[in-house]
Amino acid sequence: MLTGKQKRFLRSQAHHLTPVFQIGKGGTNEHLFRHIEEAIEKRELMKVQVLNNNLDDKNEIAAEVARETGSELVQVIGSTIILYKESRDNKQIELPR
Repeated sequence: MLTGKQKRFLRSQAHHLTPVFQIGKGGTNEHLFRHIEEAIEKRELMKVQVLNNNLDDKNEIAAEVARETGSELVQVIGSTIILYKESRDNKQIELPR
């Protein structure tokens, strides 16, 4: 579980990132979760964009993606989801205490 201080730090780190994945009208599925999980293992911090043609609630999508990928939900801002998961092999981000 991330603290408020850690979430603020991660939001500042994610500011310059571009979304890696887009979730469209097809919604989420196991294939998408697997690819997000592989990408977040390499990056630790990433953005996912929910497209306008997806009519589902963005907060519910974010919670589902975080749960299924084993990552932490940092923030949902507009249609952008920020996720964090500490890498097992390639730790890049040192979180503040």
